[in-house]
Amino acid sequence: MNTDSKPTAGLHQRILDNLSHAVLMFDAALRLVFINPAGEMLFAVSASRLLGLPAKDILPADSPLLAALRRGLRDGHPITEHEVQLSLPGQHKLTADCTVTPLSTRPDDSGLLVELRPLDHQRRVAREEQQIARQQTFRTLVRGLAHEIKNPLGGLRGAAQLLERELPAAGLKEYTAIIIGEADRLRNLVDHLLGPNTIARKESLNIHRVLEHVRQLVQAEVPHGIRFHTDYDPSIPHVTGDRDQLIQAVLNVVRNAVQAVGNEGEITLRTRARRQFTIGSRQHRLVCQVCVIDNGPGIPEELVENIFFPMVSGRADGTGLGLSIAQSLINQHDGLITCKSRPGHTQFCLLLPLETGGASTEKTTTSEERIPT
Repeated sequence: MNTDSKPTAGLHQRILDNLSHAVLMFDAALRLVFINPAGEMLFAVSASRLLGLPAKDILPADSPLLAALRRGLRDGHPITEHEVQLSLPGQHKLTADCTVTPLSTRPDDSGLLVELRPLDHQRRVAREEQQIARQQTFRTLVRGLAHEIKNPLGGLRGAAQLLERELPAAGLKEYTAIIIGEADRLRNLVDHLLGPNTIARKESLNIHRVLEHVRQLVQAEVPHGIRFHTDYDPSIPHVTGDRDQLIQAVLNVVRNAVQAVGNEGEITLRTRARRQFTIGSRQHRLVCQVCVIDNGPGIPEELVENIFFPMVSGRADGTGLGLSIAQSLINQHDGLITCKSRPGHTQFCLLLPLETGGASTEKTTTSEERIPT
């Protein structure tokens, strides 16, 4: 029996590859000699393009991380910096906790191990957990109210129908018809507030076929001044989902973008695969990210946090049901829709886990990779 309990080099590599925060290693000349997959995602550059580069070619000259690297190499002491503002390639900025650990006690003759733990991710996770909790509370409340509203509505409608049969004058029956019509309208509104009530029939799907189907549907009904662009990642595996529900969710989000841009504008459909990604408090090995981006005027800041609740809309004639229904449909797929908006750039991202059956783990304080936007 093999009693050797020492981890193998392969095991070390697998541990580093599956860490959700970025790990980098620099030699004594401050040249990058190792970066794990989370680090590649953070910098949005492959390891083959980064390895061998000096730190000054990877980080801006005024970067506090670059200064910490030089100080750690000179002094030979571990350094931890909290809430450091980092500028990464592609004009991407983030806030992170950084730890620089010399690999030898001899100054100027050691490599450095660097760990980066983005705090932006933790804040996003906290927001998403709060959003999911609020939506669950709201749905519970609506279900209770729906029961209390629909029962009296049914009674009113039945009484109006009975009254209609007894009325002799046709002119009076117009009033009962109004009562019946309004009762039906309120019942339909309550049904829409409750969201989808059918169980998802999931199958293996090509997400790009879903997106192309939606694009063709919408392009046939929008003004000629609206231009569609696609930016698909062909390497994304098939998703497991209900085709009709996914089409409806994407369609609602795309139509929302069409309404935002008006008669002229640009809408981009983009897909990316995201690794070791957290949705709410649940970490997934692989997630499909579908982004719908428009260059409209943007969503007012005070509405962004509540945009997925029914009856919340940035338009005077809007009901706010479209995005609420889309969120419910994606929730049925264990996913989430997020929103970021500023004038000229609004981005809704539909996040769908790609693994099935227990491949995700509970985690609330991990970092994540970054995909170029």
